Amino acid sequence: MDLANAISKHLDAELVPVDLRVFADGESKIKVRRVEKDHCVIVQSTYPPTDRHLLQALMLIKGCSEDSAKVYAVMPYMAYSRQDRAFLKGEVVSMDLVAKLIEAVGTKRLITVDIHSPASLSYFTINAQNISAVSLLARYAKLKFKSNVPIVVSPDEGGIQRAVEFANELGTDMIALTKRRNKDTGEVIIEEKELNCNMVDKNLVLLDDTISTGASIIEACRFLRRYKPNKICAMCTHAVLIGNTERRVKAAGIEEIISTNSIPGNNAKIDLAGLISGQIKNIIESKNLS
Repeated sequence: MDLANAISKHLDAELVPVDLRVFADGESKIKVRRVEKDHCVIVQSTYPPTDRHLLQALMLIKGCSEDSAKVYAVMPYMAYSRQDRAFLKGEVVSMDLVAKLIEAVGTKRLITVDIHSPASLSYFTINAQNISAVSLLARYAKLKFKSNVPIVVSPDEGGIQRAVEFANELGTDMIALTKRRNKDTGEVIIEEKELNCNMVDKNLVLLDDTISTGASIIEACRFLRRYKPNKICAMCTHAVLIGNTERRVKAAGIEEIISTNSIPGNNAKIDLAGLISGQIKNIIESKNLS
């Protein structure tokens, strides 16, 4: 993974090669060279195929922890964080199970980036930390738009804090839409309301933590186009982009999707390596001082 390679360079650490085989029946087999260091950092986002990447991460952590290394798991994109509670009767709280699995294989510390639900981390008994990439996204937007500063739009009220921080970095306005999602069908509806903001011929940035199916971004774009903006682009930390999502998002009027490299892809323009490696350095140095 490019992100793991970049983090190793920032830390001046050895990048240990992994022998991975996926058999015809879908089973994974992993072989890791013996780790003879005090600290081992496993970098693995759990993007689709989600369960395969999650299991492979667990296998890597177990392999390194059996060599008596202190394993720090870096999962920039943490799957199942949307399932942090039971929304309907009978639902399994998947994040609770995932947390138990990550701990069971010997993880000493966990780092995620812009996790969808920070409450998900409450299921961990180890130190599990979420770090924000908002400043990196804002820095990129400054360079991209230069003097043509965009208005920042959160597609729902749950992302207001993120959008406010982003807008403050750019010194621009922020608006939040009101979204409803059908818990059974997943259908997204943007509630009708007047926005007290002049967006005519203005650039807009739709900001979200994750774009998966694109339903929220597409509906938000359709709503915003009635205000006759100039360009609308979408920025996010995690561009999951299931199936033909990117094509549908752009067909709805989004000019460009910009994301971090938490998930590899053509839209991954913003490097998380410096942010993550800085956090790892702080952890290791604090352990050495204590």
